[in-house]
Amino acid sequence: MDAELCVHGIAGPRVADASIIPVISSGNTNAPTIMIAEKAATLLRDERA
Repeated sequence: MDAELCVHGIAGPRVADASIIPVISSGNTNAPTIMIAEKAATLLRDERA
């Protein structure tokens, strides 16, 4: 993964889920996953503009 949520070595797909978090805490992962999804939405929106 890179800073723009793109998969290394594959053109096109992005990952926006908890699997990209390098260290999963013992707490709830809902809020960090929502933040990742919001970042992905912003990146996709800015890419289209």
